[in-house]
Amino acid sequence: MPYFIAFLETVDKKKDAEVLDEHKAYLKKYLDNGKIYAKGPFLDHSGGLIIYKVKDEEEAYAIAKEDPVIKYQSRTMILKEWKSTFPE
Repeated sequence: MPYFIAFLETVDKKKDAEVLDEHKAYLKKYLDNGKIYAKGPFLDHSGGLIIYKVKDEEEAYAIAKEDPVIKYQSRTMILKEWKSTFPE
């Protein structure tokens, strides 16, 4: 199954703080069902990264666009396909 990385850049820190708990709860269901491989914030507080493990880019985009930080425009997103070189 392919991987897709969402680079999330914070553009509205106040709004981002307001939706952070909702963002974490949203991601948890995809962690639990295996559609998120890894996630986490950048240490400079500029945003974060999510690695989706899904069937195609369309599915990754569908999940990402409903993330509260994207939906409420506190972060922008760049989505790219990624190849893992780690053994599964």
